[in-house]
Amino acid sequence: MDERDVRLLKAIADLGTGSPERLNEETEIPVSTIHYRLKRLREQGIIENDCYDFDLDELGLGVTVIVEVLAPYGDDYDDLAETILGIEGVTNMYFMLGEMDFVLIARLSDADEVERLVKDLNAVPAVERTFSKLVIDTHREDARALGSYSLETLEAELVD
Repeated sequence: MDERDVRLLKAIADLGTGSPERLNEETEIPVSTIHYRLKRLREQGIIENDCYDFDLDELGLGVTVIVEVLAPYGDDYDDLAETILGIEGVTNMYFMLGEMDFVLIARLSDADEVERLVKDLNAVPAVERTFSKLVIDTHREDARALGSYSLETLEAELVD
């Protein structure tokens, strides 16, 4: 990966689009070069998809819940993770080191859905205990992690 690739990835994160024309305006990299590089970044697996992002608040899923899950030690963590990921509303899940085994994030519509989520989690036999936290205000939520870095830092860390 070179400096132009990093500039493109940072621009995609900042603009929220992969439009070659918009990327050209932001980076001054020629549109034909942008097409070529985006294709190559997809082939390398660095760019995974062409998603449309949703404003979940506007969509009606404005309640964010963070849940810590304690489970007994065992080899079946992958099975437990699949079971929990099958519960509606769970958008992110992380296997953790430390006191808790999993941390998950759910986006829900209202308090009734929060109650349903907690009941569904506690109905899973391998879940020993859950600790839920309701998010009051989101200061940053960025699916494109590059948005939290400066271009200079990204170039220093990622350019070969």
